[in-house]
Amino acid sequence: MTNLRQDIRNIAIIAHVDHGKTTLVDQLLKQSGTFRSNERVEERAMDSNDIERERGITILAKNTAVNYNDTRINILDTPGHADFGGEVERILKMVDGVVLVVDAYEGCMPQTRFVLKKALEQKITPIVVVNKVDKDSARPAEVVDEVLELFIELGAEDDQLDFPVVYASGVNGTASLSDNPADQEEDMKCLFEKIIEAIPAPVDNSDEPLQFQVALLDYNDFVGRIGIGRVFRGTISVGQQVSLMKLDGTVKNFRVTKIFGFFGLKREEVQTAKAGDLIAVSGMEDINVGETVCPTEHPEALTPLRIDEPTLQMRFLVNNSPFAGREGKWVTSRKIEDRLRAQLQTDVSLRVEDTNSPDAWTVSGRGELHLSILIENMRREGYELQVSKPEVIIRVVDGVRCEPIERVQIDVPEDAVGSIIESIGTRKGEMLDMVNNGSGQVRLIFNVPARGLIGYSTEFMSITKGFGIINHTFDSYQPVVAGKVGGRHQGVLVSMENGKSTTYGMMGIEDRGTLFIEPGTEVYEGMVVGENNRDGDITVNVVKMKQKTNIRSANKDATNVIKKPRILTLEEALEYLGDDEYLEVTPESIRLRKQILDKNERERMAKKKKTAENE
Repeated sequence: MTNLRQDIRNIAIIAHVDHGKTTLVDQLLKQSGTFRSNERVEERAMDSNDIERERGITILAKNTAVNYNDTRINILDTPGHADFGGEVERILKMVDGVVLVVDAYEGCMPQTRFVLKKALEQKITPIVVVNKVDKDSARPAEVVDEVLELFIELGAEDDQLDFPVVYASGVNGTASLSDNPADQEEDMKCLFEKIIEAIPAPVDNSDEPLQFQVALLDYNDFVGRIGIGRVFRGTISVGQQVSLMKLDGTVKNFRVTKIFGFFGLKREEVQTAKAGDLIAVSGMEDINVGETVCPTEHPEALTPLRIDEPTLQMRFLVNNSPFAGREGKWVTSRKIEDRLRAQLQTDVSLRVEDTNSPDAWTVSGRGELHLSILIENMRREGYELQVSKPEVIIRVVDGVRCEPIERVQIDVPEDAVGSIIESIGTRKGEMLDMVNNGSGQVRLIFNVPARGLIGYSTEFMSITKGFGIINHTFDSYQPVVAGKVGGRHQGVLVSMENGKSTTYGMMGIEDRGTLFIEPGTEVYEGMVVGENNRDGDITVNVVKMKQKTNIRSANKDATNVIKKPRILTLEEALEYLGDDEYLEVTPESIRLRKQILDKNERERMAKKKKTAENE
């Protein structure tokens, strides 16, 4: 008979962005007594990094643990955004059950589908938590039916279809087994009990030879690279001499210097860990995700973890604009390269490749959000750089060129449906489903080439006047769609002079398009200062001063007023970039610029390109 460790449960919490899983974990931490009664805990305690708090999203998978009665519940809070799906897959290898959190109004969303499919494939036991049942718009019974339909559609086995359901309000810290909000109990006791009852306990085979697999990486300056994972078999102790089975088949020996267990939001040093424990191990400098630690005398590797390949790439370059070095602390190619290589220590979905220039690198990631968060982090750390337009990565499958296709789910008011279908159609999208829920909102499902979605969110916002919601996740690689997909329709306004923009100069070009800068902004020749109303770029003079004369003007005291400019955020600027442009990113500024700053040189190159295309 198999021995089980009844004192442990390993679970992952999965959900779509903003369905409340991090808030739910906060309540589990508080109600289990993990925090002292007088300890102040920030909301969304698990979202520890600044960008996570600002955006309200989880980027990195987090480990924590709570004690309920005599059971230690190890909880992994996972990212809900498709760009960080690589983290989710690896985490599922470490757990025996998943808690699927679904919004009581929004129901199943694309990312819910993506993560759930991975969990069901790995035969992991699910518990469904219908969250936010306290909201007036909640429809818990219908949402449970939607979840069941999704389970069936994803090919769940019979025992997986018989999933327990808990109805909860993460904000209020209440839960119940009844879908009636009035029946909510005063705490989350029923959720704790359901986890212990439904999630299988890990197998206790501590007396067999050690197998520990790394699923996540961390790094700190004191102990170096840290491998986080699960002990699948045997026992591991500090000071033990072990072997690391590398992905390339080589074996490296090392001594375990430190072992950390998890409790609450802290890591605790422990001397030993055994089968079923989730731990962090240090002592091996180049330990990697998917590698196995085992005894030197009994080298036996576990199946390596598959990591999703990147779907998007862009070039990172040393800033060479006229303003280079003014605002950044780290500006040289060596500093930028060191920072990119350091990111590879913990981010396994990222790729950094050298180019034929020592001042440029090709950086590949899982999507725009993945890469923009790297750029934002570098910017906050004092780095100055420039990046090119994101491009999808084309793969050759069985001799056919294939591109990534995204599954897109859109919720919009009824009056915007026609415009959305038309706009997605121009981006070579294929409509799969349309559901009108009777409340004035329509849900549309499309398959769209990933390159068609680059830069789409701005157009989407203007079509829906801010009332639409768009979510997308990677679906598959399909043969490349012929012709141009997506892209910018309008040209841009390009500065022809160096200097400070003036209200007078900007008033003269307001009618030609939308400006991206305010009066008093320093500009240089070749910098993009606005969007043209029409196709094609035009050069403009935004630094023009009003000529002074000695003749008194009748309207001398009239105030010059210009429209409010459209200031682009980092994400908007990345989406907006054209093929012949760079985005200059510094700790203080984000500037769009032409790759070739000189107007005559640009025109010469454009002519050359046109001639080559005609030939």
